Amino acid sequence: MKPFHGTTILAVRHQGKIAVAGDGQVTLEHTIIKHTAKKVRKIYNDKIIVGFAGATADALTLSEKLETNLERYNGNLTRSAVELAREWRTDKYLRRLEAIMVAADESRLFLISGNGDVIEPEGGIIGIGSGGVMAQAAGTALIRHTEMAAADIVRSAMAIAASLCIYTNTDITVEEL
Repeated sequence: MKPFHGTTILAVRHQGKIAVAGDGQVTLEHTIIKHTAKKVRKIYNDKIIVGFAGATADALTLSEKLETNLERYNGNLTRSAVELAREWRTDKYLRRLEAIMVAADESRLFLISGNGDVIEPEGGIIGIGSGGVMAQAAGTALIRHTEMAAADIVRSAMAIAASLCIYTNTDITVEEL
């Protein structure tokens, strides 16, 4: 799967809370066309947070598919994520979708990809998108060396990523459980 440019998503589980943040920048080739996009949202009766990188329409399609699976499997995020990844990898139409996503509930955090990946990251932190590695590194340092809350960590780490990644801005959306 090719790296996605144009977004940064960071998810952190810390001190009993999960926070997911996404920047608001939308880039078309070398031009910023929007500053305030919302790439993180709550689904399934506000019990699941998803964040996505990649093509917006593709990511929204995947988010809807995940929500359908959550309805089908009574909110079981693990089973829903595995079924989404399986379908994404094997379905002729879905295979063409260009996105990657994180999904989290009160107890689980997953990276889900079209390669069939459903990965629960070690340490309760994952970054995706063009500034994902930078945001994850900053978030890891903040977890290890501060007593900040999860939401404050994702905000600060995203600000650091935005100062380094040209595809990431400081218009940050944060959702928390």
